[in-house]
Amino acid sequence: MKPAVLVGKLLRALLGLVLLLLGVAGFFTLAASYAEYPVVPSQAGVPGWVRGAFHVHTTRSDGRGTVQEVAAAARAAGLHFVVLTDHNDFTPREPAFVDGVLMVPGVEISTAHGHLVAFGPRRPLEGVRPWMDGGEAEAAVEKAGGVSVLAHPVQARNPWRHEEAARRADGFELYSADTFFRDALRHPFSRLLPAVGASFVEPVHGVMLLVEPGPGPTQRLLELEREKPRVALCSNDAHGLPRYEDVFRAMAMYLPDVRELPGDARAAADQVVKGLASGGAVCAFRALGEPEGFALEGLNAERREAHVGDVLTVRLPPEAGEQVRVEVRGAGRLRPDGRSVELVEEGAVQVEAWVRAPGRFFGTQWRPWIAPSPVRVLPGPSP
Repeated sequence: MKPAVLVGKLLRALLGLVLLLLGVAGFFTLAASYAEYPVVPSQAGVPGWVRGAFHVHTTRSDGRGTVQEVAAAARAAGLHFVVLTDHNDFTPREPAFVDGVLMVPGVEISTAHGHLVAFGPRRPLEGVRPWMDGGEAEAAVEKAGGVSVLAHPVQARNPWRHEEAARRADGFELYSADTFFRDALRHPFSRLLPAVGASFVEPVHGVMLLVEPGPGPTQRLLELEREKPRVALCSNDAHGLPRYEDVFRAMAMYLPDVRELPGDARAAADQVVKGLASGGAVCAFRALGEPEGFALEGLNAERREAHVGDVLTVRLPPEAGEQVRVEVRGAGRLRPDGRSVELVEEGAVQVEAWVRAPGRFFGTQWRPWIAPSPVRVLPGPSP
């Protein structure tokens, strides 16, 4: 076969493949035009919790937007703060309000054993450098009085691989937007293409179609929770693709005990750091609905622990209906009432609210909505 003929056939085959993909994507575009958000309406007149994005990259590393552009996207999405975590950005920065949004400095350290997010240090990070030992990096964050968080710890591409440091770390990224995106890349036809098609008409729906959590992160979190209490965080891990604003509208961290940040940037940042590190913050996929009104009752809230035999009560937002269910993983079981959790063994339990949300086609599927930090379950009964 002549080279020119072969090239022509290859080009026609490639064109046919492109047209086929566009046609399939167009089908998901059509389906997305019928997707309605939020799934759970917000209760009118209820004071909103302070909310923000955790783990965000800018042009100081591999992000697509400047700090000013990130702040503008956060403000448009209705966020109050952003925790900036550029890769290996060890230049000290002060907290600042930019376009009305509090920018809290942090860093994502690239170690030889995975990525470690650090924020809120009271002293400079000493001896920290790219690709250092993961255990040494965690120890440096602890020495500086900061909060150490395992970034995308069970991600297939870049998991955390230092067991001792994992047991010492303060936090764990339970849901990671970057991990969802990378998992979709491994399933281009079943996951990535529907999200791309939906993004043409409903970008937030496109982001939500990437949310396909597996059991791995929760299992690992509960294993580590046996060692010490730790905070579970939702990671926007935003780089600008998908757009910052769309990722910010899809998910955020909420501080239930904070209604308004102080006007002083340093004081406001201290409040955000304390709220995120305390374990009282909750993650919400806010495209599905705002989480105000959610609470987990029946535990020692300050220490986030309870005892075998205790019963936890899940208080859901007032507008939650039959489209919401309670998911229980670990050392508890859901009672028949669907809203209380009996603790049946020593260990740890993760209790979340899930919602029946728009699916890839015209149907629905269950997706995580509100996720607090786990609860340690100690030998019972309660004293």
